[in-house]
Amino acid sequence: MKILVIEDEAAMLDNIVDALKGEQYLVETADNYDSAIQKVSDYQYDCIVLDISLQNTRDGLDILRELKKLNKADGVIIVSAKNSLDDKVAGLDLGADDYLAKPFHLSELLARVKAVIRRRSFSGNDHINAGNLKIDISQQSAYVGEQPFITNRKEFEVLLYLVTNKNRLVNRAALAEHVWGDHIDSADNFDFIYSQIKNIRKKLKDAKALVDIQSIYGVGYKLQAE
Repeated sequence: MKILVIEDEAAMLDNIVDALKGEQYLVETADNYDSAIQKVSDYQYDCIVLDISLQNTRDGLDILRELKKLNKADGVIIVSAKNSLDDKVAGLDLGADDYLAKPFHLSELLARVKAVIRRRSFSGNDHINAGNLKIDISQQSAYVGEQPFITNRKEFEVLLYLVTNKNRLVNRAALAEHVWGDHIDSADNFDFIYSQIKNIRKKLKDAKALVDIQSIYGVGYKLQAE
């Protein structure tokens, strides 16, 4: 799961990033309007944590307006030091999913991030299935039948992305960007993805999982349940 944090207070940004990384999220950041717009224009996120009170720049409501123009489906949680009803209403009207007034407990932010991701990406469910493979989203774990399916962190993220998009062709570049972040643009090739897919396939076969990851030459992958 990939999160973008848009926040111009350095200490607050560091605290939010540390908390999110502690939950094993891939986290990217922006501390001003221009860098935020570049990221939301070029990349897709499972959730955006957006401070609407950015200093010395256009505010977070302008970023929400741009997201709306771009028809982006990223979940958005507004955070603001101003506990203003007008700000809250304006943000929600522009498509934000939630509003959190500063100061807040990081545990509450984490709970809301999980809720937005679950609602946006998984129709409010805690589990997603493909054949006899079940992924517990909240616990970030997987099972084949009743047996735990053991993966490393990146393998789990790759598998989750493929299961979320089961029966659809997943472009290699989109998969790489979603799991490894925007710095993947500098990669010379996608051999590292092939290595991850190879390991996942072997583990699925050994576990007798009733799913198949097909390679579409030169394009990407498709996960299908048998």
